[in-house]
Amino acid sequence: MSLSIARYAATSALMAAETQLSVTSANIANADVDGYTRKTVTQVSTVSNGIGSGTAVTGISGSVDKLLLKSLMQAVSDLGAASTTNDYASQLQSYFGSTTGSSDSSGTSIASTMASLATAVSNLADTPESSTLKQQVVSALDDVAAQLRDTSSSIQTLRSNADQQIGTAVDAVNSDLATIKDLNSQIVKSTAAGESTADLEDKRNSALQDLSSYMGVNYSVTSSGAMQIYTASGQTLLDSSVHALSFTTAAKVTAASSYPSGGLSGVTVDGADITSQMKSGSIAALVSQRDSVLPASQSELDELAVQLADTLNTVSNAGTASPPPNSLTGTTAVAAGDTLSGTGTFRVAVTDGSGSLVSYQDFDLSNYATVGDLVSAINGVSGLSASIDASGHVVIAAADASGGIAVNEMTSSVGTEGKGLSDWLGLNNMVSATGASDFAVSSSLLSDSSKLASSSLNSSATLTIGAQVVTAGSTVVAQKLYDALTGDTAFSAAGDLSSRTTSFSSYAADIVADAASAATKASNTLTSKETVKSNLADTISSQSGVNVDEETARLSDLQNAYAAAAQVLQTLNNMFTSLINSVQST
Repeated sequence: MSLSIARYAATSALMAAETQLSVTSANIANADVDGYTRKTVTQVSTVSNGIGSGTAVTGISGSVDKLLLKSLMQAVSDLGAASTTNDYASQLQSYFGSTTGSSDSSGTSIASTMASLATAVSNLADTPESSTLKQQVVSALDDVAAQLRDTSSSIQTLRSNADQQIGTAVDAVNSDLATIKDLNSQIVKSTAAGESTADLEDKRNSALQDLSSYMGVNYSVTSSGAMQIYTASGQTLLDSSVHALSFTTAAKVTAASSYPSGGLSGVTVDGADITSQMKSGSIAALVSQRDSVLPASQSELDELAVQLADTLNTVSNAGTASPPPNSLTGTTAVAAGDTLSGTGTFRVAVTDGSGSLVSYQDFDLSNYATVGDLVSAINGVSGLSASIDASGHVVIAAADASGGIAVNEMTSSVGTEGKGLSDWLGLNNMVSATGASDFAVSSSLLSDSSKLASSSLNSSATLTIGAQVVTAGSTVVAQKLYDALTGDTAFSAAGDLSSRTTSFSSYAADIVADAASAATKASNTLTSKETVKSNLADTISSQSGVNVDEETARLSDLQNAYAAAAQVLQTLNNMFTSLINSVQST
């Protein structure tokens, strides 16, 4: 081997050692940087005329296992969904409150509030003439109403939050896609120039991991080094250009809002709706919360509210206040020409301020073809007026300002549901509700609890003018109200709850338990997904991450190699100097 070849070999060794030192130092410096992977220098030996002539650095690369990386991306997507689901399930559970059991009022849930209402009604049944206990019943009922409305509002707030967060996540996905596109361009250029792309690939993998937390994707890398990204169902998100996601957040979300035809937007790409195609990632979980999970909880709450309203109003319309109010106004909108499909007898009475009879009449509903016919007949009773107001509500009022109006449904039956006439018209309704969001106690009861229909109009075959026909001490209506609240009611299937026959407090407790069960399941799923993701990340880190101790030890070896190469060069320089001196001396 000539001195020139030896000098070249030593120089190449020195340069390779410098590169190795630079890469190893960078590994140590970036050991704690998220997404950074250990870089290694690839070297090959060089040969000249069949003789080893040194070494050459051919590249700097990372060592990420491609299959493990894909598994990690899927785990990140699953974790994104699980984390979102757990967050919403936890919030929903807190809105429904806690309960120590459906039979007491020591908790904070709707079940406990229902139990408090039943207790107040039970107390009134023992002392029906007590104005204080009537006020307590109305107050307890208003607490139930407020909690139903507040919980419903909280559910819709969560749905609105989910809708807003979908928009935020879509923006983040588009930003990640733009970042990856930019990195693709840099990687393609560096690859063509024969430069290392390892650090650029780390940054691209980090952006891909962030994107995967929002939605599950598939991806591939072309021969030029560019990454192409697709939805799980194959819709292109990134090729030579970004195919951005589109989403429109709703200005307001209510119980009536729905997707796709109820004012809520889906996620689209190039005009194609991909909402239903997303199965993992936080966006999929947010869509599920907005469109399925939270509406199911609302449905359960609505079933409780509607059944409660129907039950309370049915009992209330079978009674009357003591003393009777000066007028009764229905809540059902009717028109004079509406067909009256009714049978049985309905009684209307005019009383004085103490509940003594002034006048009355029984009406055989089968004799009246329309609502207007019946109202006209009632209007003929001495001492009262009956009409249909501008809102379509039947109004029956005593002519004397000090008088009262009392009704008894007797054997009346109207419509396919067979409701008593007062119930059908809503003359003595305690509450109004189309669902939990608008459940409200009658304004007349809130302003005057004495109007609570806790008594009843005498149902004897005939009544005597001047006789007491409404008494304050009747326990019948209050007891019926208590029995209705605590007895069995048939509930239809709603949300995640199957149809069942149980008490209101028990059904409310079932709603709370359903939310608690969902929260527990979500928490367990999150723990499981965190473990999977952590294990995969640890595996990749063990293969591709930076071990500072190992890199530090490698620095020492490289320093020795560098020193050895430098010593070789020094020796060669001395030999060249001696050779030159010898030639010059001759």
